[in-house]
Amino acid sequence: MVAVLAVAATLVWSRTRAVPVQVLTATAAPLVQSLAVSGRVASESRVFVGATLTGRVAEVTRREGQSLAAGELLVRLEDAELAATARQAAAALTVAEARLAGQRRLVAPVATQQVEQARANAAAAEREAQRSEQLLAQGFIGQARLDEARRAAEVAQAALRSALVQLEANVSGTELLQAEARVAEARASLELGRARLAQTRITAPADAAVLTRLVEPGQIVQPGTRLAELSVRGPLQLVALIDEKYLGRLSPGLAARVVADAFPQHPFDARVAGIAPLVDAQRGSVEVKFALPALPPAPVALKNDMTVSIEIVTGRRERAIALPGEAVRAGPAVLVVAGGRTVLRPVRTGLRTLSAVEVTEGLDAGEQVVLDAAMQPGARVRAVERSAAGLQGEGIDVGAAMRGLGRD
Repeated sequence: MVAVLAVAATLVWSRTRAVPVQVLTATAAPLVQSLAVSGRVASESRVFVGATLTGRVAEVTRREGQSLAAGELLVRLEDAELAATARQAAAALTVAEARLAGQRRLVAPVATQQVEQARANAAAAEREAQRSEQLLAQGFIGQARLDEARRAAEVAQAALRSALVQLEANVSGTELLQAEARVAEARASLELGRARLAQTRITAPADAAVLTRLVEPGQIVQPGTRLAELSVRGPLQLVALIDEKYLGRLSPGLAARVVADAFPQHPFDARVAGIAPLVDAQRGSVEVKFALPALPPAPVALKNDMTVSIEIVTGRRERAIALPGEAVRAGPAVLVVAGGRTVLRPVRTGLRTLSAVEVTEGLDAGEQVVLDAAMQPGARVRAVERSAAGLQGEGIDVGAAMRGLGRD
């Protein structure tokens, strides 16, 4: 009987004794949510200059890293044949213009004089025909002489009509139009020859620096052949490909902290300048561009395509209650200690970091939250406090790298 009572007492004690459990006292402190990505340095504008005709490279004036001003020669192709063609077109234009000038200065006046002469001849022939009719009536000449005079008058009228047609053709008709057309054709041929000649000189579209020199003298190029890659002079920017699942956290103007892999001891600031309107369907990532501050400049010598690590601040709370991720249960809810027992408390969450979750409703500062995920509601417990050091104010969320890969 004594043994049975002892066993019963032991069971009662085991069920009513307080179980030690780790808890964390909720406190309000600053909390930062951030996204860490890899990126690269890039110019705002990078262009490939190329050839527009087939030819042999005669000269390349710059090497990698050298600068050139807008309009300055970068590549020159051999141009002897095209230069000769342009000179030939210029000579043809000179001839056509001379013919047109002669048409206007010489042919037209001569045609006008011919018309006046034909008109005078026609008038004289007509008068002669009229006199012949009078003489025939008086019996001084025969019918044959009158017929001859009339034919002469008709021939003179025909000559007048021909002279008038020739005058119109030379002054405002087909002859003049043909001469003007030959001038226009020669001028167009000259413009074409000069345009093709100009294509042998490839110049910088703007102030730029040579990133890559892709051809050498003696090389044969064709239309579309890339000759060099240029970085148009202007402010540098940072570009990163970020997993599309983080789009909800991103917006223009967000602050970022940047560290160049080559100069880890010199971090500097940037900001989100723009987010691409399209998502790369193959990578599932979106391109985000970051602007560097104009003043002061970045403390390191940034170069195109240099790799950088970027931490984007996507959320900040000056006073927030944050708990370890394992303390927040499905629902969401937390298990708190009240009156020596565990109580399940529904909550509402806010910012999330790699290791912390912000609780915005349902939990007050000073309450003790159970960290043991296996502990059930209603248990009698004895709270064992755990330090919250390193939780508040932390929150680097390791996100997508350049290949569009990421993790929470």
